[in-house]
Amino acid sequence: MPGEHGGGPHKEGQLYVVATPIGNLEDVTLRALKVLASADLIAAEDTRTTARLLDHHGVRARLMAAHEHNEQRAAGRIIAELSQGRTVALVTDAGTPAISDPGAGIVARVREAGFRVTPIPGANAAIAALSAAGSAETPFLFIGFLPSRAAARRKALEALRTLPYTLVFYEAPHRIVECAEDLAAALGAERIVVIARELTKLFEEIHRCRLDQAAAWLREDENRRRGEFVLVVEGAHPAADSAAADIDRMLRLLLEDLPLARAVKLACAITGAKKNPTYARALELAGEANKR
Repeated sequence: MPGEHGGGPHKEGQLYVVATPIGNLEDVTLRALKVLASADLIAAEDTRTTARLLDHHGVRARLMAAHEHNEQRAAGRIIAELSQGRTVALVTDAGTPAISDPGAGIVARVREAGFRVTPIPGANAAIAALSAAGSAETPFLFIGFLPSRAAARRKALEALRTLPYTLVFYEAPHRIVECAEDLAAALGAERIVVIARELTKLFEEIHRCRLDQAAAWLREDENRRRGEFVLVVEGAHPAADSAAADIDRMLRLLLEDLPLARAVKLACAITGAKKNPTYARALELAGEANKR
């Protein structure tokens, strides 16, 4: 496989960034198998997981560990291999390296050292979920994993609240219910979410519902809380964005001269907005004003 590229001057060694299946071992491209079979070394997030994939397809290879805890040390070894004119394939346990997975640091150092980096595309959980979500034809924003701590997660979601893009999240099983609850609280109960879990695997499930129904659906059956998740959430509607901006402007003006409770009461009377979310937003605005 070395030499199948064009472009400017590069040193002889080459790094291949290889996408592997996200579940079903058959979801690997012919090109990926050729690269893995011909590489002098495969740098893997978990060598045991990669060994199962290679055994399934009858590929023999030399493996080394390259994960988030040894990324810099692994990068040094990979560069040493490349310096000898060898080819190295970089893989993670599932999907594409450096996309919500380790690998970006290795790729950056290899490029800085002057070696060619060639992507070998393949299975991707976010794109698989989007293709089955039936989302409107709007741009999407890939967020990946939200912060694990509740306060940081809610702050991150607040920054996304008014964006008109379809939002794509990854989430782990032990946080999926509280994540669904935070999504509903921060983005709006009425938005549609597609919950995709165990994509390409035996117990694959894709469920579509409102955000305020998602946590209850997950709680109904413990099996629904198993596996790795992709959440596809519709973007903010322009009318909702405009109304939220109008309420924010009104609250800021009222809070300049009135106590918080009085400002909220007037804002709700004028706009017809619900008291609880308006009160919560007024608290946020008052807090922002106090920090200035």
